[in-house]
Amino acid sequence: MKTVLYLVRLGEISLKKQNRGFFEKKLKDNIKYKLRPYSSVFKKQKGRLFISIDAAAPEQQIREAIGTTFGVVGFSRAYTCAKQMDAIRETALAIAADAAFQKRTATFKVETVRSDKTFPLQSYDISGDIGHQILEAHPHLTVDVHHPDTVVRVEIRDRAYLFASPESGPGGLPVGTAGRGMLMLSGGIDSPVAGYRMAKRGLRQEAVYFHTYPYTSDEAKEKVVELARIISCYLSGITLHIVPFTDVQLHIRKHSHEEKNTLLMRACMMRIANMLAKMHNCAAIVTGESLSQVASQTLESIAFTDSISDLPVFRPLIGMDKGEIITISKEIGTYTTSILPYEDCCTIFSPKHPLVRPDREELIQDFAAMGIESLLEKAVAETESLSL
Repeated sequence: MKTVLYLVRLGEISLKKQNRGFFEKKLKDNIKYKLRPYSSVFKKQKGRLFISIDAAAPEQQIREAIGTTFGVVGFSRAYTCAKQMDAIRETALAIAADAAFQKRTATFKVETVRSDKTFPLQSYDISGDIGHQILEAHPHLTVDVHHPDTVVRVEIRDRAYLFASPESGPGGLPVGTAGRGMLMLSGGIDSPVAGYRMAKRGLRQEAVYFHTYPYTSDEAKEKVVELARIISCYLSGITLHIVPFTDVQLHIRKHSHEEKNTLLMRACMMRIANMLAKMHNCAAIVTGESLSQVASQTLESIAFTDSISDLPVFRPLIGMDKGEIITISKEIGTYTTSILPYEDCCTIFSPKHPLVRPDREELIQDFAAMGIESLLEKAVAETESLSL
C-alpha cells in the first residue's frame, strides 16, 4: 500500500512526565478516528509524531483531521530518506521542485535539527549545503534568513526527515484527557466558542439545547444542530441533546414575576443540564457566559444559577469581551451560522426589565415554590439525542 508521511509537532504534551504516554495515545486515537476508513500507522519520537497514511486519503481531509485536533502544535507533509547527504540533497531538491513550493516561495531558508549527534556534519553545515543545492537548481529563488516565505526543515533522527513550512495546529491537550462535560449550547455566538475552549483543555463534551416549539422555529433548532456539527470536528464527535422546553417556559411565565423569568429559566436549564450530565457520565457543566454581558450574567445572577448545580460549572469566556469571542468564532467557523436571524427561547421570553442584582436566597425560594420538578423530569424523558 502506498502511503504519505506527515510529521506532527507536539507542544504541551511533551512537558508531561509519567503520564505522557496517556496523552500521546489519546492524540493518536483522536487523529485515527478522524481519518477513518483510511489505514494509518503512528510512530512516536521525542516531541514528534510521524503518521504514515494511506495515499488514497484526500490531502484536504488529512489536513483538516490533523489541523483540528487539540494537542497538535504544527504539522506538515514530510519526506524521509537515509542519513546520507546525497539522499538528503535529493529529497530537498524534490521538495523545492514541487509546484506548490514554487508557487508560494520567492525567498527561503533551511533549518536543521541534528537530534542524532553522531551524524558527521553540524546543523549549520547541513543547512548551508542544502540551501546551496536549492539555489543552484532554482536561481530565481533568494535566501532570506529573517523573513522567508518558506522554511525547509531537516531533522536528523533515526532517519533524515525533511518538510517545508509547517501549518499551525490548535495546540492544547487531546480531547478526552480531562474527563467529560455537558455544554449548554444555544444558537448564539458564545456557547460554541466556550465548547471549543474547553475542548482545547482536553474536555470531551456532549451538548444540550433547549427548544421551545412553536415559539422558536425548526430553523432555530437546525441552526444549533449545524453549530454542533461544526464544533464536532474539534471534539472528535459530539452528541446533541434537544430538550422540549415549552411547557417549562410557560409554567415559569405563569408562576413567577416577569422580571425574574430569565433567571428562573436559567435555573431550570441548569437543573436539566445537571440531570442529563449525570445520565451521560459528564462531571461538569460548560456555559458561554461572560461576566456582566447581559442581566443574567452579573455576579449575583451567576451565584444564583450556580446554586442550582450539583456539578462544577466551567465558564471559559467569563473574562472575555464580545470582540474577543467573535474573533474566535470566526476562526473556528461558527460565526456565520451563529448570526443567522433565528431567535431562541431566551430572546423570545425575555422580560422588558430583567433583574440585574437579584437576591439569591429569595430566588432559591421562588424556584422551589414553582413546583416545577415534575415538568423538568418530563422534559428530560422526552429529550431527543443526535450523534454528530
